[in-house]
Amino acid sequence: MKKRIGLLYGGKSAEHEVSLTTATAITKAIDFNKYEVIPIYITLDGEWCRGPQLTKPAETEEDLQFKKSESKPNHIIEFILDKDGNQAKFDVIFPLLHGTNGEDGTVQGLLEVLNLPYVGNGVLASSAGMDKVVMKQLFSVAGLKQVPFVYFIRYEWDRNKEELLSKCEKELQYPMFVKPANLGSSVGINKASNREELEEAIHIAFKYDRKVIIEQGIEAREIEMAVLGNNEPKVSVAGEIKPTTEFYDYESKYKDGSTSLVIPAEIPSEVEATMKDMAIRAFKILDCAGLVRADFFVRGEEVFINEVNTMPGFTPVSMYPLLWQNSGLSYPELIDKLIELAVERHNEKQQLQFNRE
Repeated sequence: MKKRIGLLYGGKSAEHEVSLTTATAITKAIDFNKYEVIPIYITLDGEWCRGPQLTKPAETEEDLQFKKSESKPNHIIEFILDKDGNQAKFDVIFPLLHGTNGEDGTVQGLLEVLNLPYVGNGVLASSAGMDKVVMKQLFSVAGLKQVPFVYFIRYEWDRNKEELLSKCEKELQYPMFVKPANLGSSVGINKASNREELEEAIHIAFKYDRKVIIEQGIEAREIEMAVLGNNEPKVSVAGEIKPTTEFYDYESKYKDGSTSLVIPAEIPSEVEATMKDMAIRAFKILDCAGLVRADFFVRGEEVFINEVNTMPGFTPVSMYPLLWQNSGLSYPELIDKLIELAVERHNEKQQLQFNRE
């Protein structure tokens, strides 16, 4: 019997477009002989719109965008439960949401309350992994080596701008990278080589989040690894990013195709072993499940963890599926494994007791 899979994508996020690209790519890889695939599109305004069951891959992203007037039912809960509210309409939800209002634990919390199996990380890992400051603080607890960083919120910036600029210059050196604390896909990230550029980069980052993080820039190779699993996570081969732009920004990730990916990365076995160990430790300290992409800076034999992505992209040019493809796991097999892991984790949760004896 086919499993009914709900593809959840779009979202009220600056990464809405990336999510659409990911969802389109998934429909081209998923096995329609194994799964009934129901598209659930969240508009930029936050409206939930369910489309008809897919029987073949979506040809374009436009094929996966629906209007509320075309969609029935019109209430979020009705997407998930039957009319009596006691039987799930889906075997597994596959969230393909990137950024805020989707990858940050909000949708995961909804699915937890509805007691539905879903692909990927839970509430804690998703929210901690989305907030770069919290994530880095947890990495520090785990003893993972990182580049220095400074962070603050808009309230502090509005009242102590000069003091905070001086703090950045005291604790870090130019160049610095300024990022919104809660966003991905390199949205709102800028490089600063002097105070004027630093102030402008901070101003831009605050357009996307109330908290910003400023990281020390270093001359290093950008190398990534994919992690897959629940209680016994496995790590893929390493892959190196070689952007032709000054840094791996949104355009080079998704638009102009200027970035080359070298898989497997040419690194010493000792460095690869260190990265694998750090990737697993990062996975565990965040209490991750299903999938994670771990990003590193490598300078000689020195390894710094940069961040993890708890819902990495699945576009045709995305690193995560390519890393597993080069590790012997095809795109369709990867999707099967993620669905299997979602069911496994859900079944484990059902063993918990909620009444006092």
